[in-house]
Formats: sequence, structure tokens, C-alpha cells
Amino acid sequence: MNIEEYNGIFFLDGKFSQVADILAVEIPLSIAVNEVPFTVTMQTPGDEKNLVRGLLFTENIIRELRQSLIIDVTKTNEDGFITSVNVTAPAEIILKDFAGTRNVISSSSCGVCGKTSLDDLDCAPVSNTAILDAALISEMFNQVSAKQKAFQQSGGTHAAGAFTIDGIMLCIQEDIGRHNAVDKVIGFLINNNLLEKTKCITVSGRISYEIVSKAKAAGIPFLASVSAPSTLAVDFAQEAGITLMAFCRKNKFTVYSNPHHVITNQINLITGKANNKTNVKKFK
Repeated sequence: MNIEEYNGIFFLDGKFSQVADILAVEIPLSIAVNEVPFTVTMQTPGDEKNLVRGLLFTENIIRELRQSLIIDVTKTNEDGFITSVNVTAPAEIILKDFAGTRNVISSSSCGVCGKTSLDDLDCAPVSNTAILDAALISEMFNQVSAKQKAFQQSGGTHAAGAFTIDGIMLCIQEDIGRHNAVDKVIGFLINNNLLEKTKCITVSGRISYEIVSKAKAAGIPFLASVSAPSTLAVDFAQEAGITLMAFCRKNKFTVYSNPHHVITNQINLITGKANNKTNVKKFK
């Protein structure tokens, strides 16, 4: 179980009362590659193999899609939750930028922890000729919401969903961390040969740089959230060729980058270049 019951004190109308609440579990997961420490990430227990596969992919450690990886559990805690894993992979598929130096804590709220510079950022845009029907956005979030079992019980997890251009759900994953949920989705897609079919990722939390970078690494051209984006997320999404949609609530949303890839039933939102070009910052 990735949820637990905790006692608490509830305050309402000037009165206190004792309650038992369901909370999302958060534990550290240590990841090693060929027994060399790589990182420690805070996560919600469950789907660790998908999380590790997706994390190594989006961090440009192992980009080979056809190679199966051996992911062994090396430690569990007293509750039986996995706290340490080792990934065994052929040396030739491990990219040279991995030297066992990312041995830092990556919190569940910040997927970019441990990074010190954007200097090596690859800004080649995602290839995209698809047009997404705006009417599908609300239905995508409805599908994800209906399957957020941990959130329904705890109110403490994020969710990410993967969809085809026609709004068909391919995967949903939950985690206490936004970026972990996205990594779990990408890992699932890789492990089940569904990455090429995926055109849109939805997330339940705010969109910051690291979420956009993961979508770009996976080559997914549409990114949608119920919450707000950061300025860096919008700038990067614009240059990365990603159509970023935020505040997706109650049949409404705002497009912040590459809006010409989104249509309504009545009219193309925009033909040509994005209208926020002056806000774009170059990543060089």
C-alpha cells in the first residue's frame, strides 16, 4: 500500500476533534547503475521499475529503447517498501555524462535537483505535425481523475497520464512527486512499446522546467496541466516545440506556447508562429 492512516487533530468552527486521515507515503529510493551510486529520489512506493527506467531515460543516462535492463531490489525497509535498487546494463549503452556524480537528494517536488547548469541543454525542437482537438483536453483530465485511486483516498498524490492524439488513454501513474509521476509514465511507455503512440502528457500539478524537459526528452509534443506554468517552462516549451496548456479546469485552459497545434471545432486558434514570441528566451 502506498497510503497509510495517521491520527490528527482537526479544527473547525473554533473546535478541535481527533481524526484518522489517509496520507500518501513518501520514502527515499536510492538508485545505482552497475553498483555505482547515481541518485536518491523521494517517491511514493510502487512502480519503482517504471520510475527508474523513466528517470534514466529522461536524465540521458540510458537512451536505448530496445535494451532490456535488469533492475534488482537491493534493500527494503521494515514496512517492505523498496528503498534501494541497482540497474545492471551493458557499459556501451550508458552515456558518458554519467560518472556516478549525481549522488544527491532529489526531492519529490523538484526533479531538477542536482543539476548545476543549463549549459548542456539540447534545444532541438520536438518534431510535431499533429493538431490536437481542444475539445479532448477536458475529457483527458476526466479520465485521469477517475483513475486516481491513491489521490481519492489520500488527497496527497499527483497523477500523470499519457494519451494518443485522439485522446485515448495509454497510461496513468500516481506519485507524491509531480516529476516522479511523469517519469513513471515515460518508463511504462518505454517498457510497453507505447512511446511512439503518445502525443500528450497531462499532469495534476504545476508545470516547471523539469516537467517540460522530461516531455521533450520523450519526444511528446503536447503537455497539459490543471495548474500554473513557470516562466521558464513556457520559454523552454516554446523553443522545444511543445504546446503547453495550463489551468485546464472546467472545460477551460490557456495555451502558452505553440498554439497553432491546437484547434477547436470552429476555428484554428492561430496559424503560423506563436503570439508570445517576444517572451521566448534562447537556451544556448
